[in-house]
Amino acid sequence: MGFELTGPVLQGALVRLEPLNHGHADGLARAAEEDRDTYAFTWVPRAHEVGEYIDAQLARKAAGRLAPYAQVHLATGRVVGATSFWDPRCWRSDDELDAVEIGFTWLARSAQGTGVNAEAKHLLFRHAFETWGAARVDLKTDARNERSRAAIASVGARFEGVLRNWSRSWAPGEEGRLRDSAIYAVTAEDWPGCRERLAERVARYTARP
Repeated sequence: MGFELTGPVLQGALVRLEPLNHGHADGLARAAEEDRDTYAFTWVPRAHEVGEYIDAQLARKAAGRLAPYAQVHLATGRVVGATSFWDPRCWRSDDELDAVEIGFTWLARSAQGTGVNAEAKHLLFRHAFETWGAARVDLKTDARNERSRAAIASVGARFEGVLRNWSRSWAPGEEGRLRDSAIYAVTAEDWPGCRERLAERVARYTARP
């Protein structure tokens, strides 16, 4: 049968990750239009594109390549963004996951810097390493995207290098061009230290009044 990439509900103290569906469309549309200044290098749908965006993600899910999530802020109940498990790799056995990527991630401007990203990564890493037994979780971004690179590094992922012409560019005005991608990863050996670091970060946010 082989390994099946699934996305169960994952809940923390700040955020709940819910399997993406069209019930999240209105919330995602509002989140995507709050302030788009932080999306210079990131693929985030416009409000009128959200229905097609969800269709595309669900098609990737049906093909076994993606487990997409909506990020729901628990304090407000609002949908504040999206993220996914992506690109599962089973190198040693078709039945066991060796590596997976966390990708298709974006947050509304109001949710950035609130601990939501840190806790979402904690939930996703924990599921990958402790439920699936993955050996590696990787993340990538446009090599020019300093904001995204800082956010990835802040959750404990290690920088592994830049792959040139690695994927399409999402920067405005660069349609049809390729970008260099900065690659980061957390391995199973890194996970205990990363888990402690993320737990401490989330605790600082949950302790705030």
